[in-house]
Amino acid sequence: MNTHGHIEMLNDSGERVKALAPMIVSASRATDIPAFFAPWFFDRLDKGYCVWKNPYNGKDSYVSFANTRFVVFWSKNPAPLIPFLPRLMERGIGFYIQYTLNDYDEEALEPNVPILSDRIDTFKRIVDTYGLGSMVWRFDPLILTEEIGINELLGKIQHIAYELNGYTEKLVLSFADIAGYKKVGVNLRKAGINYREWTESEMLGFAAELHGLNLPMQLATCAERIDLSQYGIEHNHCIDPDLISRLAPEDPALQMWLFGATKDKGQRQACGCILSKDIGQYNTCTHGCLYCYATNTPASAKLK
Repeated sequence: MNTHGHIEMLNDSGERVKALAPMIVSASRATDIPAFFAPWFFDRLDKGYCVWKNPYNGKDSYVSFANTRFVVFWSKNPAPLIPFLPRLMERGIGFYIQYTLNDYDEEALEPNVPILSDRIDTFKRIVDTYGLGSMVWRFDPLILTEEIGINELLGKIQHIAYELNGYTEKLVLSFADIAGYKKVGVNLRKAGINYREWTESEMLGFAAELHGLNLPMQLATCAERIDLSQYGIEHNHCIDPDLISRLAPEDPALQMWLFGATKDKGQRQACGCILSKDIGQYNTCTHGCLYCYATNTPASAKLK
């Protein structure tokens, strides 16, 4: 069973401390490191470690990059990351980006992200440089409001899919689960967004319609319990051992680790990700997305 290793290291103060030394780093489900913290990330990579604060007990712990062979980035705007990516290549560290590319410009649900055309251009620029597989398209979450219904969502997806034809192998979807995050519902209502939850029949109907579009890419859901396989939609592995293996074929240490990689038990029950270490901190993303679960309120988020 492959788990995280631990090492002893010296911190910036010269103290000898114990640190987690993951093979795969997730950067990050909790905040948008590529958009806001790329300089910080590569500074810490140069120094060999970072400090991660546990969001549940507030305790700090050390994360060493001594064994890191691959990074999975998560972002809505990875453009600021582009100048830094060659430094990963120089270190022999692989990567791909889970890129949330939604089309909520008109509804202003994501007020501080670049306009859609610019975000699509960023997607293409990175794929042109680093190849197919370096970017995974996410439309996440699929949210229903008075202005956005199933047909509107399908139209938005179809438009982006047309633009990304030949640039992505996969589309990852998730249905907004606002009831599971009370603060999200509060924030949406304060913003005057009259949302509603998805029913199972609506999810099935949406999946059938999406399947009927015959998009030229694999379809998958993120951490959804519902089975949509009859419509060609599988359960995703966002930290994906197959993709990582394909993108790093000449890294024997990583390949050996992947062979025995296990599910990340720290994620939601329906999550298919293999083990990685997330290094992000909640309440630090300033995209201002009204549906965000990783910030208390859009106004409270701070760059730290």
